[in-house]
Parts: sequence; C-alpha cells; structure tokens
Amino acid sequence: MTATLPAVPRVPTGTLMIQGTTSDAGKSTLVAGLCRLARRAGARVAPFKPQNMALNSAVTVDGGEIGRAQALQAVAAGIEAHTDLNPVLLKPNSDLGSQVIIHGKARMNLNARAYQDYKPLAREAVLASYARLCARYDTVFVEGAGSPAEVNLRANDIANMGFAEAVDCPVVLVADIDRGGVFAHLIGTLACLSESERARVKGFVINRFRGDRTLLEPGLAWLEQQTGKPVLGVVPYLHGLTLDAEDMLPGAAHSGAQAGGETLRVVVPALPHISNHTDFDALRAHAQVDFTYVRTGEAPPAADLVILPGSKNVRDDLAWLRAQGWETALARHLRYGGRVIGICGGMQMLGRAIADPHGVEGEPGEVEGFGWLDYETVLTREKTLQNVTGALALEGVHGHADAAPARVAGYEIHMGETRGRSLESPAVWLAAAGEDSREGAMRPDGARSADGQILATYVHGLFDTPHACAALLRWAGLAQARAVDYPALREASLERLADTLAASLDLEKMFGVIG
Repeated sequence: MTATLPAVPRVPTGTLMIQGTTSDAGKSTLVAGLCRLARRAGARVAPFKPQNMALNSAVTVDGGEIGRAQALQAVAAGIEAHTDLNPVLLKPNSDLGSQVIIHGKARMNLNARAYQDYKPLAREAVLASYARLCARYDTVFVEGAGSPAEVNLRANDIANMGFAEAVDCPVVLVADIDRGGVFAHLIGTLACLSESERARVKGFVINRFRGDRTLLEPGLAWLEQQTGKPVLGVVPYLHGLTLDAEDMLPGAAHSGAQAGGETLRVVVPALPHISNHTDFDALRAHAQVDFTYVRTGEAPPAADLVILPGSKNVRDDLAWLRAQGWETALARHLRYGGRVIGICGGMQMLGRAIADPHGVEGEPGEVEGFGWLDYETVLTREKTLQNVTGALALEGVHGHADAAPARVAGYEIHMGETRGRSLESPAVWLAAAGEDSREGAMRPDGARSADGQILATYVHGLFDTPHACAALLRWAGLAQARAVDYPALREASLERLADTLAASLDLEKMFGVIG
C-alpha cells in the first residue's frame, strides 16, 4: 500500500533563501523540490539565484542565458525560464578568469580580482531582477552559491548573506551528511557569520542521509541545543534522480547498460572546460547505452560512438585532446568504422581550423582542427543564443525508413561562425526564426561527412527528444534502438523529489519562516 503524503501547507507570500555549508550540498535540488511543492499548493512561485558559476547553461524565453539549475527549477515551478531567474552568470574559461553574463548577455571576460571590483555593478542587476520577480510572483525561493562561510569573498557579496541582508530574507542552511562531518559543517558555518547573519538562519536541513534515523537523533538534539535553531528535516539519499546538473560532472564516470540485448558503447572525453554536459543525460539514462566519461590520464577506450562535447575554451581543450592521445585514437576509431558526433565546440574541433582573432576565449590566435570536416570557424564577440526546433537530416538507417525525419528541440549557445563545403551536407534542418519546424522555412545546421561516419552540429539537447535520440543511436549502430523520453524521466524525478521532501521536511515550520 502506498503511504499517503501530508498535504502541502499554504505557502506565504515572501522569500526564503537556501544556503549550503559547501558546494554541492543540495541547494539546487532542494529549491527545485520546494518550487514543485509550492506549485502543488497553488502558489505563484519562482526560483532565483543571484550569482551562479557554471558551464551548464540554458537559453531563456527572452533570448538570454542562465544557469541550467535555474532552468530546471523553472520547470519545477511551472514557469518559463527567463533571465531574471539568474541575473549574474559566470562561465569559467580559465583557472583565473570567467566570462561575465549579466541579464542573459555576455558582457566581458574578467579575472577573479577584477570581478571583485565589478561586484557593485553586478549587485544592481541582482536587485533589479529580484524586484521584478517579487512583483510577478507570490513566493521566491532563492539559492545561494557555494558557502556563506567563504570569509575571503565577503566584501560586496551578492551570492549569499550579502544578498540576504540586502533584501532582509530568512535563510535555511542545508548540509550534506554523506560527505561526513555534517555537524562540524553546520556549527563551523555559523561561527563564520556575523551576529545579524546568524540570526537570519532559521533552521537546518540535513541532506543525503542513509541509515538508521534513530542513530542520528542524539546528534540532531545536540545540534539544536548548541545553536538554538531547529532541524527542519532530514532528507534521505535519493538514488537515480534524472535531474539536470548545475555544473559538476557526475561522480560516476561510467553508466552501464542494462543486461540483455544489444548495447551501444558511447564515450565522451571529459574536457577541462566541458560545457553543457547535460547533453548526455539522456544517454546516461538509456538502458541500451554503455556510457563513459574519459578523464585526464585515462586511455581512450574502444567505443561505437565518440562524442566531442561543448567547450568554454575550444583551443585549450583541443590541445588537451591531442596531449591525451585522442587525435590518434579518433583516427583509429574512424578507420575501423566507428562513428563521431561533435556538438558546438566539438563541432568546431572537427574542422580544418579555429581562429580567435579577438581573444574571446584567451589570447588571440589560430590553431589547426582535426580536419575531418571541410570548414573553418572564427570566434566572434557576439554570442548566438536561441532555442531551436527542427529535424535530423538523417534518412532511414538500419532498415528504419521513418515516415518523417526525427524531430529535434534544443538550443544554441556559441560564439563562432563556421563556413565551408562540408556544411552543404547538414546534420540538422532547423526552423527559421519565428517559424514552426513542421511547416515553415528551414535552415541547415552542422555537417555530415561523405562517408557517413561523422556528424557535427551546434544544437545542444540533441538526445533529449525521444525519436531523435533513437534515430541517432541507430545511425551509430544500435539497430533496435528504443526511444527514451528524457523530459518525462525528469518530470517523474521532480515529482519523486517533491514527494520525498513532503515526507521528510517540517513544511509548516519551513514555510512559516517566509515573510
């Protein structure tokens, strides 16, 4: 018998900020779950992250760019993703510098020290977006960044307590018990805060717990006695959630196919500046795909399909691939009939040359690409940002003569223009701006090699559409590829997350601090 979940209490009008004791403590997931619960309760709710640092991003309805986690939270809240949900996005392109995106548009590249001086201007953008959200929605759940205990970054802070103090909102602190040291994390974080900041922390959530809850109870009682603040809930470790990652690659580099039946071996090099690796979440969840990320120092393994992913620094990541032996491995892979897909930066690498005359991603210069497709790319100052629909330019493979080409729905985020003869054989046909892909004018995107082994495209989200994913897997050699509906898996995961939070949190107390 399925347990009946408690009803979601009324969600007050106001703001609640979720901060974490560490990066990856569960802030993004908790905000997504709270947005779904508030939506169930009938509230007009929006997520908000003042400042995000991530290489996974999404294109918004207003033609800008935000962190991928906020796009997921928008899905949970039942609203369209727009730039006010994440007004400041930092996309690292080196160990010391980032592209700075304000209200969805790339403004400049700054090193870490220069960005500290820029923060007062970024703060204006943050407060303007927050004011607009408060005018449109009843409740705003705010996600902090990293940890508020990073005392070296306290000056002009807009990501954590600096924001909470500016708008006078309450804070709930979440900690990951699976890391170990959860009580030290919570007590230590409070010790790093000012008196007014400690006062606005209204309680704690302990995340990713597995084991016997009764063994944890003495620690919870001690924590409440030491701090005078309540533990608002203990959230169990949830295995198998299919949710877009904010930035970090999955902890497990390998995702095996289910036993039985034919499988396809798919390999993706984990580039140092890999971006939008959420492109591969649908493959990692596919029962017929044996998926592997290959990290630094690991030899490229045998595969049926190699995918070169997006990159925030294409020339540097191309040099990394060569240093790791990938150029030789890819040539051998193609000689033996393997398939290759290049997405965005990966597409650029497959051509003859990549030029960066303006220093968009580092020092100005030009490098040779792998040269397997006949085109050249020039990086430009202006970034292409658009959601797209269309259809694969693949006809029936392995005996599957589909009645219509497999439809694609994705997005473009790139700062390059590519020209050359290989583009005359496109990989995808996309609807022209403002047109429907089923009936309007179409434009070509990407390229296919003459031998049919290489496919390149600027479209992210290529595998998210079920029939497109199946068609691409058949093209790569999986004759009986099944369609997997990744958006449906994500929706089921959001519902499961919300159910778990409803059962694990004291929602009356948590929502009671909003105001």
